[in-house]
Amino acid sequence: MNNDDKRGGRGFDRRHLLQAGLAAAFAAPLGALGAQAFAPRGIASGIDFSEFPLCRTASDAPALTGAPRKLKLSWNAGAVCLAPVPVAIEHGFFQKHNLDVELVNYSGSTDQLLEAIATGKSDAGLGMALRWLKPLEQGFDVKIAAGTHGGCMRVLSRADSGVAKLADLKGKIVAVGDLAGPDKNFFSIQLAKLGIDPNKDVDWRAYPGNLLNVAVEKGEVQAFLSSDPLAYLWLKNTQYKEVASNLDGEFREKSCCILGLRGSLVREEPQVARAITQALLDAAMFSSQNATAAAKSFQSYAPKAATLADIEGMVRYHTHHHHPVGDVLKRELKAYADDLKSVQVFKPSTDTAKFAERIYVDVFAV
Repeated sequence: MNNDDKRGGRGFDRRHLLQAGLAAAFAAPLGALGAQAFAPRGIASGIDFSEFPLCRTASDAPALTGAPRKLKLSWNAGAVCLAPVPVAIEHGFFQKHNLDVELVNYSGSTDQLLEAIATGKSDAGLGMALRWLKPLEQGFDVKIAAGTHGGCMRVLSRADSGVAKLADLKGKIVAVGDLAGPDKNFFSIQLAKLGIDPNKDVDWRAYPGNLLNVAVEKGEVQAFLSSDPLAYLWLKNTQYKEVASNLDGEFREKSCCILGLRGSLVREEPQVARAITQALLDAAMFSSQNATAAAKSFQSYAPKAATLADIEGMVRYHTHHHHPVGDVLKRELKAYADDLKSVQVFKPSTDTAKFAERIYVDVFAV
């Protein structure tokens, strides 16, 4: 896919974007808990499960019996890559698995989120692997049940800059929204694989996430890291270009976001753990095959500057067809842990094979 395909459009004015309230749309919610209510349209049909043999089989598992099982699912309501979450409610995938899911828009830190899941304040959560793995090294009782998709993060620069590829970041100043963020971790790993020391050869500087492009416009930095939908919308402006993304090369077939479950839920109610995992994977499959419908489900959460076509473009760009479970997931988690060791985020003494074995769970093996 070339950059024009990824952007899904051009000619977008940055000032209009800011005036439209993009910054406000992505400000943290006032509270950590913000439940959303949906009216399911009914159980979706027409999914082509033939592309996903594992999930075709798993989706035929008998539904939970009795009253719908109430669960709380924590997510970031502003993350367009999580479009399958409202899809799962609006199109009846939770209902299909006899689940009554309350969405919790979580605004706290990752450590607080994982603690909330581990202690039962939430039953499950969605987040980025390269954000979660370091806190999980501390021993939270949270099990990773699935990857959900790939393709959230990008490196951007001005179109007229001399930064054309990732290696060009050597010796440059790069703006990031968070010095411990998953995008910085991811692209640091890629730089290390190119023989560039990300801790010595790149000057990382933190800026508010919605003002990263202003830093490059002022000449304070030569590039910046961002995630969709911000990155996607900025790329509609021809003054910006994409330098790299986490769908480049081998990472096109890896997941960047993951589903974590409360450890006690996995141990005490394995069929419930399986049900919520399968419902979300069903919704991800639906999203990959019905991008327009998925975009409509997410539209109320998107920034006002994003058109339905923009959201659909992002849904198509993100790899919702890729959601590893079982041994494949365990291998991806180990690989990311190895990568984090290479950039000094993980302790050198961490046994990454044991770590991956400890944090993952194969809910379809029950």
